[in-house]
Amino acid sequence: MATIKSFIKQHWPYMTASFLLPLLIMAVIYLTIGIYPGSSRSVLASDAFSQFSNFHASFRNVLLGKQSIFYTWNASLGLNYLALISYYLGGLFTPLVLLFPNQLMPDALYVLTLLKIGSAGLAFWFYASQTFKIQRWHHVTLAVCYALMSFITAHSELIMWLDALIYLPLVILGIDRLLQQKKPTLLFVSYLLLFISSFYMGFMIGVFSVLYLFVQLGRDWKQNKKAIIPYGITSLLAGGASMIIILPAVLDLRSNGEELSTITKFKTEATGVFDLVMKNMIGIYDTTKYGSIPFIYIGLLPLLLCILYFVSKRIPLKDKLLYAGLFSILIASFYIVPLNLFWHGMHAPNMFLFRYAYLFSFLVILLAGYGWEQLQQKDRGLFVIVVLSTIALFALSYGLGGNSYEFVTTASFALTIVFFALYLLCIGFGQLGMLTKKKVALLLLVFVCGEMAINTSGMVRGILNDWNYASRSLFTDPYPSIKQLVDQADKDNETFFRLENLDPVSSNDSINYGYSGVSMFSSIRNRNSSSYLDKLGFRSRGTNLNIRYPNNTLLMDAFTGIKYNISKQNLTKYGFECVGEAGDYKLYQNSNALPLAMLAEPSINKIQQPANDNLTSQKNLINGLANIEQNYFDFQPITVIHSKNTDITENGMYTTFQEQESNVAKEITWQVEVPAHSQAYLSLYPANFGELESSTATITVNGEQRESQIGINGQYYDLGYYDTATTVQFTASFYGTQSISFQNPQVVTLDTTAFQRAIDAIQERGVAMTVGKRNAEADITTEKEQQLITTIPYDKGWSAKLDGKPIAIDAFQDAFISVKIPSGTHHLELTYLPQGFVIGVILFFSCLLLFILFRYFYQRKVAAEIEHTPTDKPGR
Repeated sequence: MATIKSFIKQHWPYMTASFLLPLLIMAVIYLTIGIYPGSSRSVLASDAFSQFSNFHASFRNVLLGKQSIFYTWNASLGLNYLALISYYLGGLFTPLVLLFPNQLMPDALYVLTLLKIGSAGLAFWFYASQTFKIQRWHHVTLAVCYALMSFITAHSELIMWLDALIYLPLVILGIDRLLQQKKPTLLFVSYLLLFISSFYMGFMIGVFSVLYLFVQLGRDWKQNKKAIIPYGITSLLAGGASMIIILPAVLDLRSNGEELSTITKFKTEATGVFDLVMKNMIGIYDTTKYGSIPFIYIGLLPLLLCILYFVSKRIPLKDKLLYAGLFSILIASFYIVPLNLFWHGMHAPNMFLFRYAYLFSFLVILLAGYGWEQLQQKDRGLFVIVVLSTIALFALSYGLGGNSYEFVTTASFALTIVFFALYLLCIGFGQLGMLTKKKVALLLLVFVCGEMAINTSGMVRGILNDWNYASRSLFTDPYPSIKQLVDQADKDNETFFRLENLDPVSSNDSINYGYSGVSMFSSIRNRNSSSYLDKLGFRSRGTNLNIRYPNNTLLMDAFTGIKYNISKQNLTKYGFECVGEAGDYKLYQNSNALPLAMLAEPSINKIQQPANDNLTSQKNLINGLANIEQNYFDFQPITVIHSKNTDITENGMYTTFQEQESNVAKEITWQVEVPAHSQAYLSLYPANFGELESSTATITVNGEQRESQIGINGQYYDLGYYDTATTVQFTASFYGTQSISFQNPQVVTLDTTAFQRAIDAIQERGVAMTVGKRNAEADITTEKEQQLITTIPYDKGWSAKLDGKPIAIDAFQDAFISVKIPSGTHHLELTYLPQGFVIGVILFFSCLLLFILFRYFYQRKVAAEIEHTPTDKPGR
């Protein structure tokens, strides 16, 4: 402890500067676009709005004891929450959300972003101060460059990635300490914190660190080979200890993850000859969507010093070749698809491409530090050549490739040349003795801060133009009203229920506001339940990253136990009654919501669920649960009575709506005869989802209007409930593309009399379960053997006991928990613990203990070797 205090006392100015300078630069740049605590514009861009804000809010719910750390009922019917933490919420900073109410989560993410950027600067300063024999303020200069590299600032909204950038320099320093000082502790701790914070980025850094070790072995095999076994033991024990988080996540991904990406081409898309030069200019942001090239900029001064490393005669050729080989692997990965996929775990990223590009930047600044060590007064001619040659290369690349890089502006090129010149003059004057070393160091720090501020501004404004930083009011203003209605529903119910908001703030509202729903957007998801729900009409296509509640039928409201809807508009859904109002929102209660579990005949397991016929799947499911046979749906002929700005073309089973005037909505008004006792829906199934882009459909009926994004929501647009036979006119307004095609639009009517008969029959066999944070239990009485069907998503983490004895759990339709119940009265208890967690805990403590023992005996061995190492005699 005394050593730490002494270290801080000696270095606190540099530590403070390394932390505060990048933090303040980022804060000032945010301020220039109107982002600050309490500002009208929030830091929530791209996935930060729908995912990270809500997930961090849910973590606060965990800290407050409102939810289990292992399981959440509030993410698409139910989800392994520990797996969600491992991907989105790992890290030492996340618990700070406790200081911010859920409504103020935009401010929480703003503060966390700045803290993580500042911490990245501090971590790199520590690495640099222990590694590079240069002036102390030069360490700060490199730290500012590292913390504000383009990869960090261009992806600053992806807050869960930033933790890994803090640990990267510490991992490399840990390897160096093991090699040079035979001390494994820093490496163990850094690896452990890295893997626990972000197993995704941890994989990339883990691979890079092994490659770095190979380089060090190549540089001095005779000396460094002795560290191979200690390194292997340390890294394996750190990896084993991290299994407390990683093992449950890996097992969850194995059950719910995507298939490995297929390699269909050799070269990566959009990459070109001059990428490395263009992306090293100041302020260059292309996109973080598809078609981007790697973000590798880490400052012009580190780039020059890195080049100096390779041209300095004082650095061994072998070292240069080894580091050049490491560079070659990274550069090749930017261009060659199989290598690129490898860094991503053989899963093609969904936008935000080249997620390992920061490793290139780190290698640049690492060699810049070593290059700076070699920059001596007599090297002024060499440094001039390096700068002028680099300027010439940039000018040539800009001249030859400028037309292919539309995002590279003349201003960026000019600024790049200006800063090259500033660094040449500053270092040149220092080498000539016209400036003292201290003045050179401070001037370089000022210039670097200015350069990094300009570049950061370019990145942040790039995000603003590419994704937009959402208005704070979009997140915070609806919160009091929605939360009031959710709390009302909670207060009115002693048993488990589900709720959905038809006018949500985002697709992950439920995990923030604390209600169980259907909708979710997450890389961590239960694909089995989402795939089945997609068959039942809840849109969840492809890899099930998204699932949406809107635009399905009353049958599915009943089956999934949706007892409440929140809506801004008046609802005309059969069985729904308004029971509350707050602000712009109303709370509607569904009298036909089914309980969490239902008894059914064993034959329920044999029902047919056609993959491409959701209405038949719904009918068969409800009939099977009710043990009856009846039809629910009919199709009614519709007639176009008016259109506006639309050419309508029918071609067999498809109808195309083409706009006449660009960027003006296509409007079609239909008329339909709806039978008595019917809930009516307009069925719109797109002919080609790939052509939809962000197209929306706005349905107007009986003076009420509702907008839906066509590609991600269901196909059954509600037209209202009609107790008597009614002629209904309704209008669909399509916007977003010049033309849009559907399977011929139809009106589907649901016979509410048949519907009520089935729901009443299922209600009689319903089982009310008492739900805890990660368990559910019920007393069940049945006269004969029955199959208990729940709407709890099936997961291998669930275990069941019947009358205190373990029993097997079945997966109904590979989606939901199902249990065989014998005749009689029984007590059923379901308990959730993530698969692999117990083994992970055992590995954590055992590996921790083993490392302590290993460190003890290894240090004793090292001490003994030092003691018996012969020393030269005086005067020899």
